[in-house]
Amino acid sequence: MSGAALGLEIVFVFFLALFLLHRYGDFRKQHRLVVIATLLAWYLCFLIVFILPLDVSTTIYNRCKLAVNSSPTESNGSYVTLAPSKQKCFKPWSYIPNGIMPIFWRVVYWTSQFLTWILLPFMQSYARSGGFSITGKIKTALIENAIYYGTYLLIFGAFLIYVAVNPNFNLQWNQLQTIGIAAANTWGLFLLVLLLGYGLVEIPRSHWNGAKRGYLLMKTYFKAAKLMTEKADAEENLEDIMEEVRKVSESIKYNHPLRKCVDTILKKCPTEYQERMGRNMDDYEDFDERQNSYPSEKSLVKLHKQVIYSVQRHRRTQVQWQILLEQAFYLEDVAKNETSATRQFVHTFHSQEPQNKIIQYFYTPTVEWYWECLLRPWFYRVLAVVLATFSVIVVWSECTFFSTKPVLSLFAVFIQLAEKTYNYIYIEMACFLTIFFLSICVYSTVFRIRVFNYYYLASHHQTDAYSLLFSGMLFCRLTPPLCLNFLGLTHMDATISHKNTQPTAYTSIMGSMRVLSFIADGFYIYYPMLVVILCIATYFSLGTRCLNLLGFQQFMGDSEMTSDLIDEGKELIRREKRKRQRQEEGENRRREWKERYGNRDDSTRNRVVHTDQKESSFSETHANRALSKYTRSNGRTERDRIELLQDAEPLDFNADSINDDPLESDSGRYQSGGRYLSMSRSKIFDDV
Repeated sequence: MSGAALGLEIVFVFFLALFLLHRYGDFRKQHRLVVIATLLAWYLCFLIVFILPLDVSTTIYNRCKLAVNSSPTESNGSYVTLAPSKQKCFKPWSYIPNGIMPIFWRVVYWTSQFLTWILLPFMQSYARSGGFSITGKIKTALIENAIYYGTYLLIFGAFLIYVAVNPNFNLQWNQLQTIGIAAANTWGLFLLVLLLGYGLVEIPRSHWNGAKRGYLLMKTYFKAAKLMTEKADAEENLEDIMEEVRKVSESIKYNHPLRKCVDTILKKCPTEYQERMGRNMDDYEDFDERQNSYPSEKSLVKLHKQVIYSVQRHRRTQVQWQILLEQAFYLEDVAKNETSATRQFVHTFHSQEPQNKIIQYFYTPTVEWYWECLLRPWFYRVLAVVLATFSVIVVWSECTFFSTKPVLSLFAVFIQLAEKTYNYIYIEMACFLTIFFLSICVYSTVFRIRVFNYYYLASHHQTDAYSLLFSGMLFCRLTPPLCLNFLGLTHMDATISHKNTQPTAYTSIMGSMRVLSFIADGFYIYYPMLVVILCIATYFSLGTRCLNLLGFQQFMGDSEMTSDLIDEGKELIRREKRKRQRQEEGENRRREWKERYGNRDDSTRNRVVHTDQKESSFSETHANRALSKYTRSNGRTERDRIELLQDAEPLDFNADSINDDPLESDSGRYQSGGRYLSMSRSKIFDDV
């Protein structure tokens, strides 16, 4: 099994990163380099989280073997026995041979640092550039990142000058490397504590609130109102941009030197706008015959960038609106089925996507009712309690991990108890659960936060290239300090435990932080205590309240603005629900009409054709009489159809009482408004 666990986890983590990237990105529409760079960044970060427990178990075994070899020993079978105490050092099932882990961590770490500090920022500017050639995009990316790269070069150059001038410092290359690593980890730890303080409270609270009846439905109504505003804004923005594109397309004709740039812009526009602009084109007009002011290439680059952004935003809001509607309809079905006596889950609308037959076989309506209406709330409550317990342990350990005598960090206590019995499976499971929970708290916050419309991770393949690359940058900057913080919580870091023991392979590539004592003994130890203040602020929703005061609507139960948005979203969902019900009723009526009268119409049509052929020798008077009869009948049918359309009144969505069932509302309207003229009792058979 030597090295097999490492290989299996490498393969598993790759498919995990590929699955998540496929959920948020779009492999068919986004550039291959963007997909590969983001996949590599996510893969390396997830790999560090999954492989680090193996490094811990291997280090514990090496420490035991080193302690045994330093004392009089005797060999006994497949393990080494310490003579005085009869101590046994079993080799873990996931043992990784010496020399592999240092090389592995060095490659993973420096590759992730190259991605986050050099490649990904450059690719961000390249992806958002509106240039029409590779050279133009590269030039734009270099100009935008000149200040970014120049700042780091200036700081590093000033530090080198200070070291060269000060005679007290005699730094070597390894120490300079350690200082660079410490600077990167300090920046990452500063951001890590902020995200961790939010996730430790919000994740258990979100699961607890998810178990409340009606909470998710109210929040969905709130999201619907906000998303409709964003959707309308995106449509208006797209219309304005398309109007500018139309003007540019009409001014720059086929033989203009910049026409190729305009064609490139037109290819990025939606299909309906391309067809509309193509019909208005006049390629026979020479641009030199009229003295017009033509846009410059720089303005076209700016317009190209705006088109890419507006089209992507419009597409994203449309998809999110449809997904939110499905979620709202399903939550309304859950609320209705909670009082069902049959204990079978009934859907208002059938799923538009084909479901798996295996899932349909096991996940029956009865099973679905018991899960959604009975078991799921209790499962969420139990899960919330477990997550809250983990959060309390993390907060306590973050405040006490620097204490070695006595050991107050609970994670360190668990690992040391397992280390005495050399239960490697327990050690690896405890380490994995700990670092996995910390990663969930940090990474979920990265997936939730939204910086206006510049950074936003949207599922269902709706995340743009800029946001994907930005998330890769954040992961690469947060993961190394996250792992160091985990090793500090478990006292596997010699800097924290103050023991002269063999360090893990991961901390060995970081170097000794004693070069910068104020960081090793000060910032790394006392700054994580700030997580207590952040957790308290998150628990009382101080950040949400501040954003709400600044005009950014947030979901707050005691806010009047939240209540208004919930009512608005509820009305929007009702409107969309009635619209979909009318569409399904129309489709059902057309289907029933085809099934009932389709064959009869075909036979009638054949009989009429046969009769016309048979009576072709009739007199002209009989033909005119038949013609007048059919004309009068067709005219009456058309008149009845017009009366039907006139009788259909538009629904008033602002009425005080609205019936959710469109069938009942329609039947009431028919009874109060009388019968249609085509169905009146008198003069029905006048044409017969």
